[in-house]
Amino acid sequence: MPDTGLPKILIDETTRLLSPEDLSVDSALNSPSPSTVSTSSNNYAVSGSIGHQTGCDEEQGQTRTENEPLPPNYSNGFIARVVVALLIGVFTSSADVSLVIATHPVIASEFNDLENSSWLFISFMLAGAATQSLYGKLSDIYGRKAILLLCYALFASGCALIGFGKSMWQVILGRLISGSGGAGMMVLAAVIVAVGRSIGRPLGGLLADTIGWRWSFLGQIPIFVIAMVVCWFILPNLGVPPQGCSEGDGRTGSRLARIDFLGAAFLGSGLLALLLPLKIAGQKIPWTHPAVSALFVGGILLLGMFVITEARWAKEPIFPLRLLRQKDVVLSYVINIFQTAAQVAMMFSVPLYFQVTRRSSSTIAGAHLMPAVIGYTVGGIMTGWWIQRTGRYKAPLAFAGVIAFTSYLFMVLRWNGNTNWAESLYITPGGFGTGVCVSAVFILLQVAIDPSDKAAAVSGLYLAIPVGSILGMAASNTVMSLVMPQDLTLRLLDLGFDEVGIKKILKEALSRVDYIDEAPQRVSRAVVQSYIDGLEYSHCVSMGFAVLATSAALMVTNREIRH
Repeated sequence: MPDTGLPKILIDETTRLLSPEDLSVDSALNSPSPSTVSTSSNNYAVSGSIGHQTGCDEEQGQTRTENEPLPPNYSNGFIARVVVALLIGVFTSSADVSLVIATHPVIASEFNDLENSSWLFISFMLAGAATQSLYGKLSDIYGRKAILLLCYALFASGCALIGFGKSMWQVILGRLISGSGGAGMMVLAAVIVAVGRSIGRPLGGLLADTIGWRWSFLGQIPIFVIAMVVCWFILPNLGVPPQGCSEGDGRTGSRLARIDFLGAAFLGSGLLALLLPLKIAGQKIPWTHPAVSALFVGGILLLGMFVITEARWAKEPIFPLRLLRQKDVVLSYVINIFQTAAQVAMMFSVPLYFQVTRRSSSTIAGAHLMPAVIGYTVGGIMTGWWIQRTGRYKAPLAFAGVIAFTSYLFMVLRWNGNTNWAESLYITPGGFGTGVCVSAVFILLQVAIDPSDKAAAVSGLYLAIPVGSILGMAASNTVMSLVMPQDLTLRLLDLGFDEVGIKKILKEALSRVDYIDEAPQRVSRAVVQSYIDGLEYSHCVSMGFAVLATSAALMVTNREIRH
């Protein structure tokens, strides 16, 4: 590990979990997020915090602490108004994510493109993965207020494109734009994010059933306009560079040069190139088509260029690769990716299952996700209590994957089209296990790293979340799109349909959910059962990811944290 000039703090089984220096409750709550982390090869600090050196600071040979006065003492009322202004956007963007999970079958069915509904979610997460690391550095140059307003404007613009979109790909582009704006807001207030996500699922379904899904997005625009106006007049202009750092003297340009735009481009394009074959192979083109191999190879090369960029060229890399030399750091990311992939794949399938099998409204289908949300919350709280009481985090990590695996197994065995209210609760252990995993992984990472690397390491942990979400969604949707058409084809052959009739039914069944209501009864039953079979295999994908997460957890160093 390179010398950071900071005192070394050894962390072993005798280190206190809640020591005031680095592992206190305040430290955990205030740990840096991807949108506020600024890293360089030798220094890791929270962007805009005391002691953080920017490009301009280095040219002046001083840190900000030597030149700038301490922040003013704002009144409690003023602080409350600022927090409310911030949380308007954060809450709405968080609810938006869950809104899409609940309504994606309805949105895609309107465009007769149900098989591509997962891109409504993947595009949002992909944009977030590529841009979230840039916002902290941009805010160092232009100030927190300007960048927050930019995030609000991007999100509102994306919602407008979605609401007025005339094709599925226009809506997906709108999600991509919203995702790039949401990346700058999503980590501002963890509690509000959690509440927003839990409300977004049933609320999204209710809006889709009443005023329509388009207005559930268009209705967000005035909220963000209000948030922008409130922030413009209330939010103090924090983080604006000192006077000597204007664009006129060329120093802003030099600071922009420190931002790893190239690394972000390689990361986003590499992930996209690897995802495209999973979506088009077997549906648009055969798996043996040269384009499939070309995309896979291109994706690997682009990710390789991302690694080279981070290692050699980036002045302030998105992620410092040297941290990957530490086993427990790598394992914490791997566990987080696989468990996130398992849970997101399951959550995305639940509304579709109930809309297909029970012909549930979007409101009811979205409400069926609530048990998993409650389980997630309870799991996180109980894990914190357990680790504080026992000083052990490896056991909860291993337990998380096992309990989540049990949830997905029950869904495979019992979700056969006649799911009663008790069986609909089978998703609860999946949420519980994911909550356990998230809490325990965070503690694992805190214990595994040197305190001087905390900002960079936590940035990588947050980057693992969209990567895991994209992986789970792509894998689950690929399996579903392969199994369901083949299964339905065999059932239709048994019913005596010829090739022309089968192709017509397949096109309708894969395009919109409401075809089930229009088809003849025997065809409708075949379509429903084929969807059930396809969803069962997608739950098997979640089981596989849970096994991988558990296997990684078993390799974690078994430290005991003493209080």
